[in-house]
Amino acid sequence: MNAADLRLPVDVPSTALFTDRYELTMLQAALRSGTADRRSVFEVFTRRLPEGRRYGVVGGTGRVLDAVENFRFDSGVLDFLAAQRIVDEPTLAWLAGYRFRGDIWGYPEGEVYFPGSPILRVEGTFAEAVLLETVILSILNHDSAVAAAASRMAVAAGDRPLIEMGARRTHELAAVAAARAAYVGGFTSTSDLAAGFRYSIPTVGTSAHAFTLLHDSERDAFTAQVDSLGGGTTLLVDTYDVTEAVRTAVEIAGPELGAVRIDSGDLLLLAHRVRQQLDDLGATKTRIVVTSDLDEYAIASLAAAPVDAYGVGTQLVTGSGHPTCSMVYKLVARADEAGPDAPLRPVAKKSMGGKTSIGGRKWAARRPDADGVAEAEVVGTGAVPDGLADHQLITELVRGGEVVAREPLDAARDRHAAARARLPLSATQLSRGEPVLPTEYL
Repeated sequence: MNAADLRLPVDVPSTALFTDRYELTMLQAALRSGTADRRSVFEVFTRRLPEGRRYGVVGGTGRVLDAVENFRFDSGVLDFLAAQRIVDEPTLAWLAGYRFRGDIWGYPEGEVYFPGSPILRVEGTFAEAVLLETVILSILNHDSAVAAAASRMAVAAGDRPLIEMGARRTHELAAVAAARAAYVGGFTSTSDLAAGFRYSIPTVGTSAHAFTLLHDSERDAFTAQVDSLGGGTTLLVDTYDVTEAVRTAVEIAGPELGAVRIDSGDLLLLAHRVRQQLDDLGATKTRIVVTSDLDEYAIASLAAAPVDAYGVGTQLVTGSGHPTCSMVYKLVARADEAGPDAPLRPVAKKSMGGKTSIGGRKWAARRPDADGVAEAEVVGTGAVPDGLADHQLITELVRGGEVVAREPLDAARDRHAAARARLPLSATQLSRGEPVLPTEYL
C-alpha cells in the first residue's frame, strides 16, 4: 500500500498494525485450540450516548471499508511481529495469507443512531473478524464523535455555512478524518488541503494575522492581498482596530469586497457594528465570517447576529467535549464448529457494572408515527415484523470480502440531513436531555 493508493500526499502504513496486541494473541490461542475457524458474528454498538446528547451520527463507514481492504500483513509487518515475539511461527504463516473474506453489514454513513443500535455487524470466522476490532472502533469512535458535533453545529448555524478549521488542533492524519466527518455532519468546506485532496471537500482560506504583521501597515497588507487574490477575498480585520480595518478594507477592495473575518472580541457586538459600517460604506454584499473557539452554543448565541459564516476548529475536532462515542465491538453469536453453514447460537457478556450485552445477530428498524416522524429505534434478533420491513436500517457493505457499498461522500452528507429531518423536533435542541428516541428490543 502506498500514498497513491490512498490518494494521500503522505505515507500511511498497512492498517494491519492499527490494532491491539491481544487481537493477535487471541488469534494464536484460537488457532492452537481449533476454534479459530468457528463462524462468528461481532457487532458494534454503544450502551449510551454522550451525556446530554439526543442522537448520534454514524461517521467513518467509508474509512472502515478502506481499512478492511488494506488490512494486510506484508513482509515488513510480519518481520516486526516475529522480531518482537508477539506470535508464534504458525500464526505468522496464517497472517501472511490474511484477507478478510467475510461479510459486513451496518448503518450507512450519515445515518443517526441510539443506544443499542447495531451500527456495524462483522461476520466471518473468529480469526478473520476478531483482528478488525481495534481499527474499526478507532475509526468509528473518532469520526462519529466529530460528525455528531458537526451536526449539532449545523443545526445551530441554520442556513449559514460552516468552515472546518481544526487541522492545527489535532494529529495531522486525524485532521483529515475530522474534516471528512465534519463534512458528513453538515460543514460545507475545510481549511485542510489534505482533506480536499483525498476527499474532494471544498477548501477555503486567505490569510492570518501573521500576514498583516509582516507588512509595515495594515493598508500595505490588505493591498498586497487584494492585488494577489482579487477583491472577492476575505480580509482579516481584527489585528489592530476593527473599525479602522473595515474602513481601509473597503477603500482598497471597493464595495465588492468578498468578506471580512473577525477572530476575537465580543463577536455579537462586533458583528452588528461591522455590518452597519459595511452597509454605510456601500459594501452591502460583503459577508462577515466569524471564528474564535466557537462551539454549537456560541454559534447558537450568534443566531440573531448579522453573521454569514462560521469557522470552527478546536471544539469540532475534539467532538465538542465528547471526543469518543464509547462504541464497543462484541461477539454476539458463534457456531460450535467450523464451516460456513454451521448454525449460530447467541452469546453475550454477563457482568456487573452496566457492561452487559445482548446476544444474537440483530436487525434494526426505525418505526415512524402516522406523520412519518421517527418514534422508536427497534432492535431484534428474530424475524422482522411486517410493519417494520420497509423501515430497516442495516445495509450490506461487504460481501465475501469485497466492498459493495462504496459511495460518494456527498451521499453520506445528504443522508444525514434527511435522517436528522425525520427525527422529532426536540432532537435539534441544544439543551441537555435523553436520547430523542427510545430503543425497543424484540
